[in-house]
Amino acid sequence: MIAEQPPTGVLPQRAVMDRAREALSRFVHATLQASNRLRLPGPSVLPVAGAVVGLYSGLAAGIFANLIGLVTGLTFGAAELAHTLRRSQLVTLMEAFASAKWHLEYAIIGAPLALGALALARVIEPGGPRDEVKRRLRLLSLLTLGALSLYYPLVALAALNSVFGHSHALSEAIPYLPWWLMLLAPTLGGIAVGRLLRDRPETHGHGVPEVVRAVKSGANVVPADRGLLKLVASAITIGSGGSAGREGPIVYGGAAFASTVGRVLGFSRKELSILLACGAGAGISASFNAPIAGAVFAMEIILREFELRVFSPIILASVAGTLVSQGVLGEAPMLRRVPYELVSGSEVLAYAALGIGCGLLAFTFVKLLHGVEHFFQGRTRGTLSPWLGKKPLPFRAGLGGLCAGLLAFVSPTVWGSGHDYINLAAVGKLPFFFLVIACVLKLVATAITIGSGGSGGTFFPAAVIGAMAGGAFGTLVHYFFPASTGPSGAYALVGMGGAVAALNRGPLTGMMMMYELSGNHDIILPLMVTCTIASALCHYLIERKTPKVPSDADLLESTPVHALMEHMAPVPAGLPVRPLADLLLTSETGALPVLDTSGEVYGIVQVRQLREVWRDEAVYPLLVASDLARKLPVLSPDADLAHALRLMDHEDVDALPVAAASGIATRGLLTRAAVRRFLFAQHAKDHSQGGTPVSASEISR
Repeated sequence: MIAEQPPTGVLPQRAVMDRAREALSRFVHATLQASNRLRLPGPSVLPVAGAVVGLYSGLAAGIFANLIGLVTGLTFGAAELAHTLRRSQLVTLMEAFASAKWHLEYAIIGAPLALGALALARVIEPGGPRDEVKRRLRLLSLLTLGALSLYYPLVALAALNSVFGHSHALSEAIPYLPWWLMLLAPTLGGIAVGRLLRDRPETHGHGVPEVVRAVKSGANVVPADRGLLKLVASAITIGSGGSAGREGPIVYGGAAFASTVGRVLGFSRKELSILLACGAGAGISASFNAPIAGAVFAMEIILREFELRVFSPIILASVAGTLVSQGVLGEAPMLRRVPYELVSGSEVLAYAALGIGCGLLAFTFVKLLHGVEHFFQGRTRGTLSPWLGKKPLPFRAGLGGLCAGLLAFVSPTVWGSGHDYINLAAVGKLPFFFLVIACVLKLVATAITIGSGGSGGTFFPAAVIGAMAGGAFGTLVHYFFPASTGPSGAYALVGMGGAVAALNRGPLTGMMMMYELSGNHDIILPLMVTCTIASALCHYLIERKTPKVPSDADLLESTPVHALMEHMAPVPAGLPVRPLADLLLTSETGALPVLDTSGEVYGIVQVRQLREVWRDEAVYPLLVASDLARKLPVLSPDADLAHALRLMDHEDVDALPVAAASGIATRGLLTRAAVRRFLFAQHAKDHSQGGTPVSASEISR
């Protein structure tokens, strides 16, 4: 029987397909082998983590704004709704959804990237440093998918809130609010916030100082639950009529999320501080729709350094935060575009005088805020202050809200953040006496609201105070010198930047924020003059009046290493891995000094250095302590702590070996945690002895 032959041409076709399958198999195998050799160090992951943190900061800004709108809508209730209906300005819900900024391209681009990263994390083989790669890829991918899943419901909520929340044009709605509600709403809001924060005293404060303190101390720990609680409490304060800003809680919330993500990803101390700055800067970017100002704020005020390695994560975070907030809060700029030009060179003198006024206003704001805090906490002489200090926080915060409601009768700028009136001042629609009264009462009301126990930031109120003061000053200057000065609105914009720069002692932040919000290149020269003078004057007045206490730098330079080092027996160079692991796991510091073959200190070995070998037991007999140890400079016991910390930063480690005197068997080890505990103990001692508390902008720079 003759076998059937395949048709002509089939055999070559099968051969080609077999070769193609083999080539594809080899390509897939080579790709997997390359992925298994993949190692993503911290600096390469940090920009991605910064962008993810920026996404969540933008989402937090959107959630916070909608919470404020919700509370405002509940506050205004039927009266405001009836007024809106009478004016036939109520848009339909379908129109609101149709006009919402959905940005479907975010999902089209982000979802495949995140899913691809998840797939890559699955195919990477476990073991050694690849475990860290898998964990970081998986976490960042899940966070990206989580951000996308939150973004679109938040856009829908913003559209719904635009119809029923009454979160905009408060300057038109406040006159229709019943008098009894103007008193009752801030009072009830203060009571509710006091109840929320009564058992969490660590959440008190304005947001920005706490983040700066966390970065400065090196702890880089801002708990995420406190960030969420602060957002809710601040939304109640602002939405119910308390005078406070929304940027502080956003900065705190963004930093809290960044702190949690960075610690889960295993970033080093320096990388954590950069990530915290990413969260804070993205919060400012999202709040003001100003990405450049947010990035400058993160570097100038939070991180206090301008280095190339911090640029990419902070800028990516600011861009991501702004993009998300634009979809949720809208792309309209916070300030209307006002035409501006410097009329004459002599007008610079007027802006210099405005800078002096803004510096004095910011200094008055800080001192008044301190005074109100002390008064409500019972630390002021007399009979009323000690009586208030014994009352619970809900009572004190409710009383502060009642005072803010009373002041709102005189000036509606007191209500909430008051930023609606900045645009009115910028176009010159507010009379002189209104501007003066608004400036004074906004300053007093904000100090009372926050000092009594309310929650919120000081950034927005400072901007309103500066705009009112600048508008009043510009009205006077233009009245006396109409031919050589610009309109009052120009001075309102520059005064806004000057007050922000003075309060935070950050001239670049004030300049870039107003330059970006105004969209006018010609305003930069007056801003440079006003912001620089205002910031320098406020800084000088605060430093001159502040009691001189030893700074961290003074304490570090005056304390020798031997005062904090821990004595411990060094590890011989030839100690095998198994007993070395036992010693490391039972040590309090997680690090041990290691000797070289000649008996001198070689460096240290840490627990994290075991991660690369702990899965592969076959290499245990081949490795000893000197193989895992990292060679580091040895500290002298008489060196100061400042020198030790500089070496730790240079080597990017958290511990250094310390040499011992001849004849002593033990060696020393200095850890960053020991230095941190020492500084914390000194600050606690100063505070117990009546030291001045850190407040709105009084962070040592």
